[in-house]
Amino acid sequence: MLSQVWSSTTHGVEALPVELETNVASGMRGLSVVGLPRAAVRESFDRVRAALENNDIPVEWGRITINLAPADVPKESAAFDLPMAVGWVAASGTTVTADVLDRYWLTGELALDGTVRPVNGVLPMAMKAREEGYEGVLVPAENAAEAAVVDDLRVYPVETVTDAFDILHDPHGPAAPEPYTKDLDAIFDQARQYRRDLSDVRGQENVKRALEVAAAGGHNALMVGPPGSGKTMLARRMPTILPPLSTDEALETTKIHSVSGELASDHGILATRPFRAPHHTISDAGLCGGGAHPTPGEISLAHNGVLFLDELPEFQRRVLEVLRQPMEEGRITISRAETTVTYPARFMLIASMNPCPCGHLNDPNQECVCTPAQVQRYLGKISGPLMDRIDLHVEVAPVDFDAMSAERTGESSATVRKRVVQARERQTERFGAGEALYSNAQMDAQRVQEHCSLNDAGQNLLRTASDRLGLSARGYTRILKVARTVADLEASASIRAEHVSEAIQYRSLDRDWWHG
Repeated sequence: MLSQVWSSTTHGVEALPVELETNVASGMRGLSVVGLPRAAVRESFDRVRAALENNDIPVEWGRITINLAPADVPKESAAFDLPMAVGWVAASGTTVTADVLDRYWLTGELALDGTVRPVNGVLPMAMKAREEGYEGVLVPAENAAEAAVVDDLRVYPVETVTDAFDILHDPHGPAAPEPYTKDLDAIFDQARQYRRDLSDVRGQENVKRALEVAAAGGHNALMVGPPGSGKTMLARRMPTILPPLSTDEALETTKIHSVSGELASDHGILATRPFRAPHHTISDAGLCGGGAHPTPGEISLAHNGVLFLDELPEFQRRVLEVLRQPMEEGRITISRAETTVTYPARFMLIASMNPCPCGHLNDPNQECVCTPAQVQRYLGKISGPLMDRIDLHVEVAPVDFDAMSAERTGESSATVRKRVVQARERQTERFGAGEALYSNAQMDAQRVQEHCSLNDAGQNLLRTASDRLGLSARGYTRILKVARTVADLEASASIRAEHVSEAIQYRSLDRDWWHG
């Protein structure tokens, strides 16, 4: 007999439907799995056979052929175990009807005792199943929360292989369990309660202002200062002042974490913006993604959130240089011999560094012991093109005793976030709801010319700054974008000279450090 069961595989962050056709013919026992199965799929049959035998589920033996269609797409996952088991049993003539199998997608890895183990990529599968018009999905119990964030889809958690057959026997019958559901509104409300707060940071008002501007416009920022001045503390509070994730952004971000196996949330969805802080020993493949079968890197896991690079000059220069194109395009394309995969990578880069190897250059409290050549070699690890892509360069001064011992008087993250959200709303209104633009930092040259016009005073100020700082064309454009963001924070329709002046101030390290 022949059975047909639906599952999926992932390509990048998208799910591709896979039809498992199982045929049991008379003759000598044998197995053939076709349709470009990789090692994990070829080994599935041994797990499936043991799981069915250990749960006393009868099957027909003979010449068994399992076809994974489309046959020209590689399949690499143990997630086909459960659909293989169901397909084999259905092809043996059981009460699992073709009508039910045509309405549900299945996924899950089987243990030898029949337990269904969690797999990666369940959220993209659930979203694709709904898109294709299917009624529901059967997923491992540990993945149920992830699939349940998709509306209008019946999600059945499966703990053992026998549970799957109980559900498929009559999904709408009185003995069938209720579909798993999640309250997304409650999840998002709870996620907005941050443990960290910007008011925890004593002093550093100028840096807080710079981070507010960065958050309001989606700009990249670099903090330069001696050890212990609060750079990391400030960076870790960046997500608390960013606008809350929309549902679409949350689903888009969660898909990346789902296919990479990084989804640790019990809610099944990332309701807060991701904050990724890789160590400086990371490789270029770890940062941007890669491998024989390409997986997402840190820049994709930071999509719609913050990528924090602490001690920026300690990263290998080759690793930093691969950031340049994703920072401009918001995505990364990884090409291998067998496949080409594109992952989203629209992140905000927040970096920090010491001004010199010992960390005390221009520190009023301690003397620097580095020679000028050592300082220049240290700073030279960061290329000019990469610095051009960082909009705000902020000097972080040491915090004095009075500021550290004072009561918390700074603004809370909620207060700053409210201004940031209002600024982002002005940007959305300016760009238009149909545009795929979320912030000023994403404006192209045409949008900059359209939305960042200056009066004579602003033009003269920017011309003088450009001559003094030796700005590149990209640096010039980024000053205009930052000035537009400063104006948005003040609810100003036009960019005034004071807005340009503040934006120029955030590029002054070009002169003070790299050209001084």
